[in-house]
Amino acid sequence: MMRMFHAARFKLTAWYLIIIMVVSISFSAVIYRALTMELERFGRIQRYRIEHRLRNDILIPLDDSLAPPQMLPIDDPELVNYIKRRMLVTLIIVNGSIFVLSGLLGYMLAGRTLKPIADMVDEQNRFISDASHELRTPLTALKATLEVNLRDKNLTAQSAKTVLQDSIEEVNSLQSLTDSLLTLAQYQKSGAAYQFETLDLNALIAEAVKRVTPIAREKNVTIKYAAIHGNVSGIRHSLTDLFTILLENAVKYSRKSGTVGIRVLHKDKNIRIFISDHGIGIADKDLPYIFDRFYRADNARTKYSRDGYGLGLSIAKKIAGIHRGTIEVTSKPFSGSTFTVTLP
Repeated sequence: MMRMFHAARFKLTAWYLIIIMVVSISFSAVIYRALTMELERFGRIQRYRIEHRLRNDILIPLDDSLAPPQMLPIDDPELVNYIKRRMLVTLIIVNGSIFVLSGLLGYMLAGRTLKPIADMVDEQNRFISDASHELRTPLTALKATLEVNLRDKNLTAQSAKTVLQDSIEEVNSLQSLTDSLLTLAQYQKSGAAYQFETLDLNALIAEAVKRVTPIAREKNVTIKYAAIHGNVSGIRHSLTDLFTILLENAVKYSRKSGTVGIRVLHKDKNIRIFISDHGIGIADKDLPYIFDRFYRADNARTKYSRDGYGLGLSIAKKIAGIHRGTIEVTSKPFSGSTFTVTLP
């Protein structure tokens, strides 16, 4: 990948140089031609003035060497050729300097031009690699289970039913993964047109809480929030997904019989939504990476709950981004976490 990037960078730099030098040399040729013509014209004018003065003033000697300095002719072939050579050398030096400077600047500009493309290709390669790994693991386990039980001559109907139930759970997990991948891919589309509308923030939060309530009941977690006043501009289902993801995350990593709180703050022209839990928290070393795709902290959080594929927070960040907002997190291990969403 790096070799291809460098090859493309050199090729783009060469094109920059060709274009710049063609323009520079063309202008130099025009300037050289214009200056030589002006030099020849000026020589003819000077010759004409001297001859005119000589015809009208007999006191001026006929010897050109005795004429005033400003009246000397400059149409001497040797003098004209010398001036032309000096101009040509000067233009060559200028074009050489332009060539060197353009090469350096072109190389830098080519690097900056290609960097977003290289980053996008790297991101796509990582996405394919990560998705393939995540899909391969459950598929391998599912295939192995089915093959082992298929070879079992003493397999009973009850055992077969258990195997099928486990297989269905694996298939459901894979379906959840593919749905998440498709959702993430949808939000990663560049240049996509989104239709925004004015939405009631309280209704969005209430819908997200409704979705998460069954999960909260299983862990006896209470979600507390007061009536929220304010409107946001955005996509209804996307913002609902954003708050649902954050609430599910808060409930998942809360301790049993814990509490998840939602608080809203109006500041300047923005609305800040705080979703807090008092669960196991996030280690400092994991905080910079929790919004990365497929990232799952290798600490108490994974021991606490192994559900999911590490895509939720990545999707949440993409949703906040397309709404011209941000999402941040503060956390202390074993004390809880607070996710802050800022929306215009």
